[in-house]
Parts: sequence; C-alpha cells; structure tokens
Amino acid sequence: MKIFTCQDRLEDIMTCIYDAWSAALKVGHSQIQLRKEPVFQQTMFDEYIHVDGNSSKAEKVIRSIRRDISEEAYLDIYYASLSADEDALQAIYNFLRVGFAVGNTVTRLYTNPHVVKLLEIRRRVSNEAHHFREFARFQSLDSRVYISHLEPQNDVILLVGRHFADRMPSEHWMIIDDNRKIACVHPMDGENYLRYLTEEEFKTLQQTEAYEDEFTDMWKTFFHAVSIKQRENYVCQRNLFPIWKRKHAVEFKN
Repeated sequence: MKIFTCQDRLEDIMTCIYDAWSAALKVGHSQIQLRKEPVFQQTMFDEYIHVDGNSSKAEKVIRSIRRDISEEAYLDIYYASLSADEDALQAIYNFLRVGFAVGNTVTRLYTNPHVVKLLEIRRRVSNEAHHFREFARFQSLDSRVYISHLEPQNDVILLVGRHFADRMPSEHWMIIDDNRKIACVHPMDGENYLRYLTEEEFKTLQQTEAYEDEFTDMWKTFFHAVSIKQRENYVCQRNLFPIWKRKHAVEFKN
C-alpha cells in the first residue's frame, strides 16, 4: 500500500491528490491511501510518501473538479479539506473517484457511502464555522484593532473571517486560531489574508485577552442582566454553547 501524506493546507492537499492519482493509474486506486500529517504511527509494510505543495499541480486538480464535476462539488471538497477528521483526505479522494466517474450528479448520490461520508464532513465544518460566527468575541486594543481568539476543532477561521469582513469592513481586526497559531487578518477597507504566526508573535497576541475596556464590562453586565434566574437551564446552555467553546467568551470570564 502506498500512503501519500501532506500538510494540512489546501495547496498541499490538492497536490497530494494529484500525485496519488498519478500513482493509482499504475497500481490501482485500491493500493492508494491519503493522510494528513502528522502521522503518529506508521504501519510496517506500507510505503509512506510525503508530498509538498505545488501550485501548478494544485491548480490542475481544482480546475478539473470545477470543469468535469461541478462548482458545488468543489465547494463541498473545499469545506472537507478544512476538517480535522483523520480520514478527511481519504474521504475527499474517494469522493473524487465517484465524481469523475458520474459528473455533476455526484452531490445527489445520497446512497453512495463515499458521497455521504464527504457531505457529513462538510456539514460538520460548516456547522462549526456558523457556531463561531455567532460566538466570536472581539476585544479592542486602544479602539484601533479588534482581536478575537478562537480554538476551533476544524480550520474555519477564514470562513469566520469572511463573515466579519462583510460586517466590519472599515475596521482593523484579527481572528486568531490558537490551536494552529494562524491569524485571519483584515486591514481597514482591505481584503482578508492568512498569516502563520511565529512563536513570539503568538505569545504577544495571547496577552491581548488580558485587556479590558468599557465595552468588555458592558457586555458582561448585559449578559448577567438579561438572564432570568427562574429560567436557568445549564443543560440547554451547554448544548447551545458547549463548554469547550467558552474559553475565549468574555461573558464567561470572572
């Protein structure tokens, strides 16, 4: 078995698919597997092949998906590529095998296990992005820059950032994924972009959560003022706003 591995970035993922597909034309798709790195435990008799990102190969894969399958299928694949699921990359590959065989009807093949698997992954990523759009909390630094810290399971900060780019277009702000040490940066009246933070930059930005201003206090006061003691339901609250997502929520801090 040939197992192709790559870093968790779109360009690397698409390049990995390109190289794996090329190998499959010689040995067969059944002899190919794909995984995101890091791979913590390698099997003894399999061949592991690391793939680095290549923009030309990645563009060819993306162009083929859009042309030979559909834009909708590419969007599903893009969302799935953001997933932290261990088997997400293999699920994308299996979906493409079906997609290139049947064309643009693939997204409606709800009885095909490979299609169902990918759509489930896509749904989980989309749901988490929606959740953090609702619960992202920004803190102001001298009323000049707004910073939000998140710790999502999936790589959704760019999806969250697109939402706030539409609602806060004329502000400087930054959404930081503390798990991956990546920032979605939005300059005033500019376009979002991703920045991979150095260790020093990340430690500096972590300290921003210690800042408090009048709006922080106002939000805490509002949160407690609108609550009704007799109607408190902690089970329902945890379902709607899980505890693991509250770490950076201002209203839950003492």
